[in-house]
Amino acid sequence: MYSTTTRGIQVTVSPFFLEDHSVPEESRFVWAYRVHIENHGADAVRLLARHWILTDSAGRVQEVRGAGVVGEQPLLRPGESFDYTSGAPLAAPSGLMRGSYQMESEDGERFEIEIPAFSLDSPYERPQLN
Repeated sequence: MYSTTTRGIQVTVSPFFLEDHSVPEESRFVWAYRVHIENHGADAVRLLARHWILTDSAGRVQEVRGAGVVGEQPLLRPGESFDYTSGAPLAAPSGLMRGSYQMESEDGERFEIEIPAFSLDSPYERPQLN
């Protein structure tokens, strides 16, 4: 698990490789990741948008931006949490994801919170010695 807290909002991510959806001989490697967002702050906040940066082990970078997550823009009151699962395909056997969520407080202030960087590892990556 990977976790970080920004302005009282904790984001925890747990990635896992999807062997059944991957086709290594076609350079298709697929992961799912579970995200847990918990509001430890004093004010309600709404998740408005997401921004992901995916970098595979070959150095290719993809950026994904969009409204909300999994079709929702959840409101998190103090002490509440929101969980969702999503996925990411890559053309290489490993990679790294990181990103941010745009949040909005009850008084209309918009701010970014960090999504922790996490590794996407598959059994098809060859270990390298440094």
